[in-house]
Amino acid sequence: MFRWFISQVEELGGIGLLGYKCLRYGTPFRGRLWLKQIERTGIDSLPVIVLSSAFIGMVFVIQTFYALRKFGAESMVGVSLALAMVRELGPVFTGVMLSARAGAAMAAELGSMRVTEQIDAMEAMAINPISYLIVPRILALTLVSPILTGISDFIGVVGGYAIGVWVLEVNPGAFVSNIEKYMDFSDIYYGLIKSCVFGVLIGLICCYKGYSVKGGAEGVGRATTESVVFSLVMILITDYILTALMF
Repeated sequence: MFRWFISQVEELGGIGLLGYKCLRYGTPFRGRLWLKQIERTGIDSLPVIVLSSAFIGMVFVIQTFYALRKFGAESMVGVSLALAMVRELGPVFTGVMLSARAGAAMAAELGSMRVTEQIDAMEAMAINPISYLIVPRILALTLVSPILTGISDFIGVVGGYAIGVWVLEVNPGAFVSNIEKYMDFSDIYYGLIKSCVFGVLIGLICCYKGYSVKGGAEGVGRATTESVVFSLVMILITDYILTALMF
């Protein structure tokens, strides 16, 4: 147990050091690489986020409707869904999907480059791998994460509206008016702030795991798995900290 704890502290130290190097060696701006990573992490992740968000909203409305009906408050199902999506479900599930899809791909790609000595070749040619490989990936995740979170929030509410109004026969006017009445703009940007932090965390963790791979192909597979697991754990821990600070 003690050895495991020490290894986790070392991992956090390595991730923090990588973040410092990104801040130090993050220039010059490489627009073409950044746009390429935006396409890979953002556009390619959009279908799975849209699909999952729609069903999250649908399931949430069904569960909440039958719970609120016991108190005669079915009309509050809309605002309950909207607040849950923008504050928690949207940012967290978007982070989970990005870590499982884009983060794992980053770790595997960088790990393959490490074991095939491509990163060593870049260093031999005086190309900084931090600036060339890692910074564009982290910047791309930081940008696309709040955008995808906003899309996730919207799709989740639309999916919940469809089930609530057309299946459960909730009053559509009450569904929408309660959202307008009880939800504040601060609820939205708190969720977007969370998503930005999650994007940075996912980028740092997954890039660190891939960049520091050892042990050939087996090490690449292990690093890819560890990057996803570590990212998910850190998302949940950070989500609690940010929620406690904001609310």
